[in-house]
Amino acid sequence: MPTSRENGSLYTNIQNNIATIEFGHPASNSFVSELLDRLAKEFDKISEDDTVHVIILKSEGDRAFCAGASFDELVAVSTLEEGKVFFNGFATVINAMRTCKKVIIGRIQGKTVGGGVGLAAACDYVFATEAASIKLSELTIGIAPFVIAPAVARKIGVAAMSELSLTPTEWKTAYWAQEKGLFSKVFDGVKDLDKELDFFTTNLSKYNPQALKDWKKILWENTDHWDTLLPERAAITGKLAMSEFTKNALSKFNK
Repeated sequence: MPTSRENGSLYTNIQNNIATIEFGHPASNSFVSELLDRLAKEFDKISEDDTVHVIILKSEGDRAFCAGASFDELVAVSTLEEGKVFFNGFATVINAMRTCKKVIIGRIQGKTVGGGVGLAAACDYVFATEAASIKLSELTIGIAPFVIAPAVARKIGVAAMSELSLTPTEWKTAYWAQEKGLFSKVFDGVKDLDKELDFFTTNLSKYNPQALKDWKKILWENTDHWDTLLPERAAITGKLAMSEFTKNALSKFNK
Protein backbone atom coordinates (compact mmCIF):
# COMPACT_ATOMS: atom_id res chain seq x y z
CA MET A 1 0.00 0.00 0.00
CA PRO A 2 1.57 3.33 -1.04
CA THR A 3 2.42 5.72 1.76
CA SER A 4 0.18 8.65 2.68
CA ARG A 5 2.91 10.47 4.61
CA GLU A 6 3.50 13.96 3.24
CA ASN A 7 7.24 13.69 4.00
CA GLY A 8 7.40 10.29 2.32
CA SER A 9 8.56 6.93 3.61
CA LEU A 10 11.83 5.03 3.55
CA TYR A 11 12.31 1.41 4.56
CA THR A 12 15.30 -0.92 4.42
CA ASN A 13 15.11 -4.69 4.57
CA ILE A 14 18.28 -6.80 4.79
CA GLN A 15 18.21 -10.48 3.94
CA ASN A 16 20.90 -12.84 2.71
CA ASN A 17 23.47 -10.04 2.30
CA ILE A 18 21.07 -7.99 0.14
CA ALA A 19 19.69 -4.65 1.37
CA THR A 20 16.49 -3.47 -0.27
CA ILE A 21 15.84 0.25 0.13
CA GLU A 22 12.28 1.27 -0.69
CA PHE A 23 11.15 4.90 -0.84
CA GLY A 24 7.69 6.30 -1.36
CA HIS A 25 5.66 9.48 -1.51
CA PRO A 26 1.95 10.01 -2.22
CA ALA A 27 2.80 12.38 -5.09
CA SER A 28 4.04 9.73 -7.56
CA ASN A 29 7.06 8.89 -5.39
CA SER A 30 8.50 12.38 -5.70
CA PHE A 31 11.11 13.64 -3.25
CA VAL A 32 10.80 16.29 -0.59
CA SER A 33 14.09 17.49 0.91
CA GLU A 34 13.65 15.48 4.09
CA LEU A 35 13.25 12.24 2.16
CA LEU A 36 16.33 12.95 0.03
CA ASP A 37 18.33 13.59 3.18
CA ARG A 38 17.15 10.33 4.72
CA LEU A 39 17.98 8.39 1.55
CA ALA A 40 21.51 9.81 1.36
CA LYS A 41 22.14 8.92 5.00
CA GLU A 42 20.78 5.42 4.42
CA PHE A 43 23.27 4.82 1.62
CA ASP A 44 26.07 6.10 3.85
CA LYS A 45 24.97 3.79 6.66
CA ILE A 46 24.65 0.66 4.52
CA SER A 47 27.96 1.43 2.85
CA GLU A 48 29.63 0.59 6.18
CA ASP A 49 27.52 -2.51 6.92
CA ASP A 50 29.68 -5.59 6.34
CA THR A 51 26.61 -7.86 6.28
CA VAL A 52 25.45 -6.18 3.07
CA HIS A 53 27.05 -7.05 -0.26
CA VAL A 54 24.46 -5.65 -2.69
CA ILE A 55 21.78 -2.92 -2.54
CA ILE A 56 18.47 -2.84 -4.41
CA LEU A 57 16.84 0.58 -4.81
CA LYS A 58 13.10 0.53 -5.48
CA SER A 59 10.01 2.66 -4.98
CA GLU A 60 6.55 1.92 -3.67
CA GLY A 61 3.61 0.85 -5.76
CA ASP A 62 3.26 -0.40 -9.31
CA ARG A 63 3.00 2.89 -11.19
CA ALA A 64 5.56 5.73 -11.29
CA PHE A 65 9.07 4.98 -10.12
CA CYS A 66 9.84 8.61 -9.29
CA ALA A 67 8.36 11.98 -10.28
CA GLY A 68 11.57 13.80 -9.35
CA ALA A 69 11.70 16.69 -6.89
CA SER A 70 8.60 17.74 -4.97
CA PHE A 71 6.67 20.30 -7.02
CA ASP A 72 5.01 21.77 -3.94
CA GLU A 73 8.36 22.28 -2.25
CA LEU A 74 9.83 23.85 -5.38
CA VAL A 75 6.96 26.33 -5.61
CA ALA A 76 7.58 27.30 -1.96
CA VAL A 77 11.25 28.22 -2.56
CA SER A 78 11.57 31.96 -1.92
CA THR A 79 15.29 32.72 -1.49
CA LEU A 80 18.52 31.87 -3.28
CA GLU A 81 19.74 29.90 -0.26
CA GLU A 82 16.51 27.90 -0.11
CA GLY A 83 16.86 27.14 -3.82
CA LYS A 84 20.43 25.95 -3.41
CA VAL A 85 19.52 23.73 -0.46
CA PHE A 86 16.50 22.32 -2.29
CA PHE A 87 18.41 21.29 -5.41
CA ASN A 88 21.39 20.08 -3.41
CA GLY A 89 19.21 17.24 -2.13
CA PHE A 90 19.63 15.19 -5.29
CA ALA A 91 23.32 16.17 -5.43
CA THR A 92 23.81 14.67 -1.97
CA VAL A 93 21.97 11.45 -2.85
CA ILE A 94 23.85 10.93 -6.13
CA ASN A 95 27.17 11.49 -4.38
CA ALA A 96 26.14 9.07 -1.63
CA MET A 97 25.32 6.45 -4.27
CA ARG A 98 28.57 7.16 -6.09
CA THR A 99 30.72 6.72 -2.98
CA CYS A 100 28.70 3.84 -1.50
CA LYS A 101 30.93 0.78 -1.16
CA LYS A 102 28.15 -1.55 -2.30
CA VAL A 103 26.94 -2.19 -5.84
CA ILE A 104 23.48 -0.62 -6.28
CA ILE A 105 20.86 -2.27 -8.47
CA GLY A 106 17.91 -0.15 -9.57
CA ARG A 107 14.38 -1.54 -9.93
CA ILE A 108 12.43 0.83 -12.20
CA GLN A 109 8.80 -0.28 -12.50
CA GLY A 110 7.24 2.83 -14.06
CA LYS A 111 7.63 6.31 -15.46
CA THR A 112 10.56 8.37 -14.24
CA VAL A 113 11.04 12.13 -14.46
CA GLY A 114 13.86 14.58 -13.69
CA GLY A 115 15.69 13.65 -10.52
CA GLY A 116 14.32 10.12 -10.77
CA VAL A 117 16.29 9.70 -13.99
CA GLY A 118 19.33 10.87 -12.03
CA LEU A 119 18.74 8.16 -9.42
CA ALA A 120 18.51 5.51 -12.13
CA ALA A 121 21.74 6.79 -13.66
CA ALA A 122 23.52 6.64 -10.30
CA CYS A 123 22.70 2.94 -9.97
CA ASP A 124 25.35 0.49 -11.13
CA TYR A 125 22.90 -1.80 -12.93
CA VAL A 126 19.24 -1.21 -13.71
CA PHE A 127 16.26 -3.50 -14.27
CA ALA A 128 13.18 -1.83 -15.78
CA THR A 129 9.78 -2.66 -17.22
CA GLU A 130 8.35 -1.57 -20.56
CA ALA A 131 6.32 1.00 -18.62
CA ALA A 132 9.47 2.76 -17.43
CA SER A 133 9.45 5.70 -19.84
CA ILE A 134 11.73 8.61 -18.95
CA LYS A 135 11.63 12.38 -19.37
CA LEU A 136 13.72 15.38 -18.35
CA SER A 137 11.11 18.15 -18.13
CA GLU A 138 13.18 20.83 -16.40
CA LEU A 139 13.37 23.27 -19.33
CA THR A 140 9.57 23.61 -19.29
CA ILE A 141 9.80 25.46 -15.97
CA GLY A 142 12.85 27.55 -16.76
CA ILE A 143 15.60 25.46 -15.21
CA ALA A 144 17.72 22.59 -16.57
CA PRO A 145 18.94 19.22 -15.26
CA PHE A 146 22.26 20.63 -14.08
CA VAL A 147 22.63 18.47 -10.95
CA ILE A 148 21.85 15.10 -12.47
CA ALA A 149 23.52 15.76 -15.84
CA PRO A 150 26.94 14.33 -14.88
CA ALA A 151 25.36 11.05 -13.73
CA VAL A 152 23.05 10.77 -16.73
CA ALA A 153 25.72 11.73 -19.29
CA ARG A 154 28.12 9.23 -17.70
CA LYS A 155 25.67 6.49 -18.65
CA ILE A 156 24.18 7.62 -21.97
CA GLY A 157 26.72 10.12 -23.34
CA VAL A 158 26.41 13.78 -24.22
CA ALA A 159 24.55 13.25 -27.51
CA ALA A 160 21.75 11.24 -25.89
CA MET A 161 21.73 13.64 -22.94
CA SER A 162 21.16 16.48 -25.40
CA GLU A 163 18.36 14.60 -27.12
CA LEU A 164 16.66 13.79 -23.83
CA SER A 165 17.01 17.19 -22.17
CA LEU A 166 16.15 19.35 -25.20
CA THR A 167 12.83 17.57 -25.73
CA PRO A 168 11.40 18.21 -22.24
CA THR A 169 7.81 17.32 -23.14
CA GLU A 170 8.67 14.05 -24.89
CA TRP A 171 8.69 10.66 -23.18
CA LYS A 172 11.51 8.33 -24.21
CA THR A 173 10.67 4.63 -24.05
CA ALA A 174 12.32 2.12 -21.76
CA TYR A 175 13.88 0.53 -24.83
CA TRP A 176 15.39 3.88 -25.83
CA ALA A 177 16.87 4.09 -22.33
CA GLN A 178 18.23 0.57 -22.66
CA GLU A 179 19.73 1.27 -26.09
CA LYS A 180 21.49 4.35 -24.71
CA GLY A 181 22.83 2.52 -21.64
CA LEU A 182 20.66 3.88 -18.84
CA PHE A 183 18.75 0.62 -18.34
CA SER A 184 20.56 -2.72 -18.36
CA LYS A 185 17.54 -4.97 -18.97
CA VAL A 186 13.89 -4.31 -19.82
CA PHE A 187 11.02 -6.71 -19.09
CA ASP A 188 7.37 -6.99 -20.12
CA GLY A 189 6.14 -6.54 -16.58
CA VAL A 190 6.97 -6.46 -12.88
CA LYS A 191 6.60 -10.22 -12.38
CA ASP A 192 9.32 -11.05 -14.92
CA LEU A 193 11.48 -8.18 -13.67
CA ASP A 194 11.36 -9.30 -10.04
CA LYS A 195 12.10 -12.92 -10.92
CA GLU A 196 15.24 -11.92 -12.83
CA LEU A 197 16.19 -9.31 -10.23
CA ASP A 198 16.08 -11.92 -7.46
CA PHE A 199 18.21 -14.33 -9.49
CA PHE A 200 20.71 -11.62 -10.42
CA THR A 201 21.17 -10.12 -6.94
CA THR A 202 21.34 -13.55 -5.28
CA ASN A 203 24.24 -14.48 -7.53
CA LEU A 204 25.90 -11.10 -7.14
CA SER A 205 25.70 -11.27 -3.35
CA LYS A 206 27.73 -14.49 -3.36
CA TYR A 207 30.74 -12.94 -5.06
CA ASN A 208 33.74 -11.72 -3.10
CA PRO A 209 32.48 -8.53 -1.37
CA GLN A 210 35.97 -7.00 -1.46
CA ALA A 211 36.15 -7.59 -5.21
CA LEU A 212 32.77 -5.92 -5.65
CA LYS A 213 33.88 -2.97 -3.52
CA ASP A 214 37.17 -2.53 -5.39
CA TRP A 215 35.49 -2.94 -8.77
CA LYS A 216 32.87 -0.32 -7.98
CA LYS A 217 35.69 2.17 -7.35
CA ILE A 218 36.99 1.44 -10.84
CA LEU A 219 33.54 1.86 -12.39
CA TRP A 220 33.30 5.32 -10.82
CA GLU A 221 36.82 6.50 -11.63
CA ASN A 222 37.30 10.20 -12.41
CA THR A 223 34.20 11.33 -10.51
CA ASP A 224 35.81 12.51 -7.26
CA HIS A 225 35.26 16.13 -8.34
CA TRP A 226 31.50 15.58 -8.13
CA ASP A 227 31.75 16.38 -4.41
CA THR A 228 32.11 20.03 -5.43
CA LEU A 229 30.63 19.91 -8.97
CA LEU A 230 27.13 18.78 -8.02
CA PRO A 231 26.63 21.35 -5.22
CA GLU A 232 27.87 24.03 -7.64
CA ARG A 233 25.27 22.85 -10.14
CA ALA A 234 22.63 22.98 -7.39
CA ALA A 235 23.50 26.63 -6.78
CA ILE A 236 23.07 27.42 -10.49
CA THR A 237 19.69 25.71 -10.52
CA GLY A 238 18.61 27.46 -7.33
CA LYS A 239 19.40 30.82 -8.90
CA LEU A 240 17.38 29.97 -12.01
CA ALA A 241 14.48 28.85 -9.82
CA MET A 242 14.25 32.39 -8.47
CA SER A 243 14.04 33.93 -11.95
CA GLU A 244 10.89 35.65 -13.14
CA PHE A 245 10.59 33.14 -15.97
CA THR A 246 10.55 30.17 -13.61
CA LYS A 247 8.21 31.79 -11.12
CA ASN A 248 5.74 32.55 -13.93
CA ALA A 249 6.05 29.03 -15.31
CA LEU A 250 5.49 27.46 -11.91
CA SER A 251 2.45 29.64 -11.28
CA LYS A 252 0.86 28.33 -14.50
CA PHE A 253 1.56 24.72 -13.57
CA ASN A 254 0.21 25.34 -10.09
CA LYS A 255 -3.23 26.52 -11.22
